[in-house]
Amino acid sequence: MAETDICFLTARELADRLRTREVSAREVVQAHLTRVEQVNNRVNAVVTHTAESALKAAAAADERLAAGKEVGPLHGIPMAHKDTHETAGVRTTYGSPLLADYVPEADELLVERLRAAGVITIGKTNVPEFAAGSHTFNPVFGHTHNPYDLTRSAGGSSGGAAAALACGMHPLADGSDMGGSLRNPASFCNVVGFRPSPGRVPDWPRPMGWATMGVKGPMARTVADAALLLSVLAGPDPRDPTSLETPGSVFAQPLDADPRGLRVAWSPDLGGGLPVDPAVAAVVERAAHTFEDDLGCRVERDCVDFSGADEVFRTLRAWSFAQTHAQHRDQLKDTLRQNVEEGLRLSGVDIARAEVLHTTLFHRVREFFERYDILLLPVSQVPPFAAELEYPDSVDGVPMEDYLGWMRSAYFVSATGSPALSVPGGFTAAGLPVGVQLVGAHRAELSVLRAGHAFEQATRFARRRPGILA
Repeated sequence: MAETDICFLTARELADRLRTREVSAREVVQAHLTRVEQVNNRVNAVVTHTAESALKAAAAADERLAAGKEVGPLHGIPMAHKDTHETAGVRTTYGSPLLADYVPEADELLVERLRAAGVITIGKTNVPEFAAGSHTFNPVFGHTHNPYDLTRSAGGSSGGAAAALACGMHPLADGSDMGGSLRNPASFCNVVGFRPSPGRVPDWPRPMGWATMGVKGPMARTVADAALLLSVLAGPDPRDPTSLETPGSVFAQPLDADPRGLRVAWSPDLGGGLPVDPAVAAVVERAAHTFEDDLGCRVERDCVDFSGADEVFRTLRAWSFAQTHAQHRDQLKDTLRQNVEEGLRLSGVDIARAEVLHTTLFHRVREFFERYDILLLPVSQVPPFAAELEYPDSVDGVPMEDYLGWMRSAYFVSATGSPALSVPGGFTAAGLPVGVQLVGAHRAELSVLRAGHAFEQATRFARRRPGILA
């Protein structure tokens, strides 16, 4: 099989062919390493490379299968891990000069589960400094560029992961999401990013074990592949006090389901409260028509009342950043340092107020999903913006007060605790990808994945490859 064909098989197809020995792990890993060599110098997605150890691991994987030994569900699948995910023996910089030479001694839980499932590590993917912000650049490795237009942002903080997926450098990617870090780069790079409910993917080690704003989750080129990766990442672990008891295997099942009659609410601007670029709003409206006209859903223009979401997110984010970064804040980029200082100014009363608003928002969303199954929204309020900007300073003519302002369409949803899927939704007139966001009830991951799969099959936008691959 040609290397190019290998690199754009779905992960499910690739896993099947590896298990039946139609292709070897050596062939698969080498094909993806070759793709990295061919394309990565233009997008800067994979920033630490482990080719030698990957090929050794592939040989061992082939030998294990040939000997008739049991193999995991992702046997022989190559992946580069997000550079904030601690990976034993591999430099993990967090995009910061403070950790430019840091090599962890142990895998964090997510990487531990991936290795146990048979994944072969081929490197690390680029992130913004300490994963802060939804545009991937840092002083250690520089910018990651959008493979659909190299002058544009790939999003963030899982921007390297998304760009690598789009270019065929790996079939699956891991990521994390506090304010949109799985969803925004997926939208910008025409791939899939899924933020699960808190606790669905357990996380360890972490200093604030009860915090629920940040989660980890899967990225892929198809919804079914994202679900496959979730099946490996999800499931209980006693080291995470918030982890859910449902086994991850429930997400390995086929996602085909009849969407007719599904109750879909949609809003191009989160109920009228946010500025949204007209090109993005148009994609969301077309998606609503797809659900109604092509998929037979019951579609209404409606939205959750997101009152309080902004305060909830900003307060709890600043509080967590102060806890994590206060001691070295003078060595951080300005926007991150300012966020830390906001956290240091918070009082106990401020944090308590945010938690009360958080609870009120949760129940308002819970009641909304008694009337609807899916809420369709924009992922990002803008299409991919110029890479030289730190962040968009305005949206549809409305000035943004800081580097978080343009991300509200993603981080309002973070504050609800609901699962949210970014799935390719179309392109602007300039050929820039735009994702749509499908939100479901708390812990209703399967419902969201099934709706996203149906939309994906009806539209097939994910099949459009970046121009740099021509």
